[in-house]
Amino acid sequence: MKEAFIGIGSNLGNKIRNCLEAVNRISSFASLKKLSSPYVTSPYGDLNQNWFVNCVCKIETSLSPEELLDDCLGVEGDMGRVRVRKWGPRVIDLDILFYGDLILQTDRLSIPHPGIKERLFVLAPLVEIEKDLVHPLYGKTVEKLLKEGSFEGQRIRRISWK
Repeated sequence: MKEAFIGIGSNLGNKIRNCLEAVNRISSFASLKKLSSPYVTSPYGDLNQNWFVNCVCKIETSLSPEELLDDCLGVEGDMGRVRVRKWGPRVIDLDILFYGDLILQTDRLSIPHPGIKERLFVLAPLVEIEKDLVHPLYGKTVEKLLKEGSFEGQRIRRISWK
């Protein structure tokens, strides 16, 4: 079994319900170990869109990274995700952030996720549930990456699941 972390985000429809539905669906193919609080976050990349709700979950899985990606893409598709433009609005977005201490670069998959260090909406929930997690490329904990980061223009507010 491998530990993995998945970033979850939504900015269409009932964003909290979408995130919880994704967590429920992930639980059908992996063992949920931890779930962060939800965070309301400003859009990243394409700024002309609704704000997001983001969270991170920690799972244990026997799936390979590629199988995990396929299952996550299946969840996105089943929930109605349509890819129209990069960083555009989405009902759900699932990103494999870490898969153990694996470093992997293929045409389909990059682990660790290449944007972790620049994204407040990923680091804050990661720190909440696993502050001592070490990024295998940088050799620093996610807590240290959060403290050292420059997140100009990014805004975030922790909320509850209610």
